[in-house]
Amino acid sequence: MFSMKRLSILLLAAAMGLLGRPASSQMTAPLLLGDAPKLDAAEQILLRPGELPSVRLTADILYRILAAEISAQRSSFGPAAELMYGLARETSDPRLAKRAFQFAMAGRDLTTALRAARQWALVAPNDPDAVASSLALAASSGQTNGLAENLRQRIEEADNKEQAIAQAAAIVAKMNDKQVAYDVLERAIPESALKIPLAHLALSDAAWQADDPVAALQAAREALRLAPNSEMAAQRVLEYGLKVDSRAAIRETEEYVERHPDMRRLRLLLVNRLVGRHEFDAALAQIAAMRRHAPEDFDLLYTEAEVNVRAERYDRAKALLNEYIAVQEQRGDALPDKATTAGGDASDARLLLVQIAEKENDLDEAIRQLDLIVEPGVRFQAQIHKAVLISRKGDLKGAQRTLNALEPQDDNERTVLALTSASIYREAGRSEQAIKLLEKADADLPDTAEIKYDLAMLYERQGRYDDFERLMRRIIELAPDNANAYNSLGYTFADRNVNLEEAEELLERALELEPENPYILDSVGWYLYRTGDYSGAVEYLQRSWHQLPSAEVAAHLGEVLWVMQRKDEARDVWKAGLKHEPENAVLVETLKRFGVRIK
Repeated sequence: MFSMKRLSILLLAAAMGLLGRPASSQMTAPLLLGDAPKLDAAEQILLRPGELPSVRLTADILYRILAAEISAQRSSFGPAAELMYGLARETSDPRLAKRAFQFAMAGRDLTTALRAARQWALVAPNDPDAVASSLALAASSGQTNGLAENLRQRIEEADNKEQAIAQAAAIVAKMNDKQVAYDVLERAIPESALKIPLAHLALSDAAWQADDPVAALQAAREALRLAPNSEMAAQRVLEYGLKVDSRAAIRETEEYVERHPDMRRLRLLLVNRLVGRHEFDAALAQIAAMRRHAPEDFDLLYTEAEVNVRAERYDRAKALLNEYIAVQEQRGDALPDKATTAGGDASDARLLLVQIAEKENDLDEAIRQLDLIVEPGVRFQAQIHKAVLISRKGDLKGAQRTLNALEPQDDNERTVLALTSASIYREAGRSEQAIKLLEKADADLPDTAEIKYDLAMLYERQGRYDDFERLMRRIIELAPDNANAYNSLGYTFADRNVNLEEAEELLERALELEPENPYILDSVGWYLYRTGDYSGAVEYLQRSWHQLPSAEVAAHLGEVLWVMQRKDEARDVWKAGLKHEPENAVLVETLKRFGVRIK
């Protein structure tokens, strides 16, 4: 039989999760600082003398522990955290404080998490996880008094100084004020640690976050001086140097990779940045150097093809991709019984050939390439794309035959199939058929927000506003973070000049979820126009126009400018919108309404 002491130990261990949980448990609180030890280790921890407080396990304590654990299992992390925090204060037991911290973090209650982390660090001052958690949360809350000194002391006393520096960098990275974070880290790193390259890498990243590229580059160069073979340092010299003196950063990196030809990631980063600057020949020269150094690196064929696609050198890109596909097919044949990425790699190349064919308006070649994709993980999407291309050729029956031949494996594929089929009919002007398809799909998959959204938008086009509103409200219930639903409902209210108070609430929520979404910015601008705030409307509509120079945004922005008597600006915007979409119904109607003709 167990002694009473041993029974109490086991009960406490079980209550704190140290014995594990059955597979059926629904506990979702993450053990943020590591999984709980198994029984033997738990007993050793609990029985180790001198490290834990001597507290009698009363029925009340055990009841409260169990109540907290049960609350957490039910995802009621707030009450669970408060119960554990109260127990930790009463008992000074670091395990309880840690558990309170974990529950608070699971519930995203940073205030309680900070209190629990401080209690944990107080009763376990030698536990690095406890101290780090406390400092990190304090930093994220903007509480920096004494932080630099504390971090400095930890680095000075640490046996593993690189680990201590990395921890300090992670802590200050949680701070909202990045300039203060950089200042704290700079003061936290002692003189003795400045001979460690990682210290300068950490300072480099912190300076970059503080929008000080000059300091970031200087620190990166110092890290590279201390560790001349550090690819991480060299990458930062390139990245941060581009903001200070792009030409010098490119030249410096080109010289560096000549001396260090094995640094593949750095060279690929250089290629990427050269392509971004449209320096295609320089990018291809780097790839050629890489191929000379590593002729067996066949992935470079694909990389070179991508660069040629960006440079619109399609014939060269096609030749490279076909060579790459041949290599991958040989790999697949040579390793038929082994796991290999050859099939997926060949599929990626064929998809790039499809992209080229579409750019060259050769839909037949694009369809042929899609039919050659046999990789199971890509085949479904390839056939979906094929159906869309067939419909673009005007063959709706052929497109539908392609879709009908597919056998979706799950609800996600069934959703994609329904949405694609409906979109094909919608684009062909057959909205009634599209609605019938989506209504059937909505009945088959009643909790699918994507299907409801497309169906609602078709209802809105037909003026079926009650049906539109019903579906949008249901989408918000199903997916409360769906910014498009809030935006569409709010915009429709504003456009119809109804329910403007609710439209404001809906658009505020959409903007909160996606503050830089140009469609939402357009909707907010249009709402402000409807409510008479012309200057506010112009501000939001101009922000939308800069990101999304579409005809509909042009129609809205131009109308506001016209009403504000800024007619020349309005004409310029409308003209630009017509250039993008000369037949756009909203823009055409707007011009007609104001009696404006754009030459």
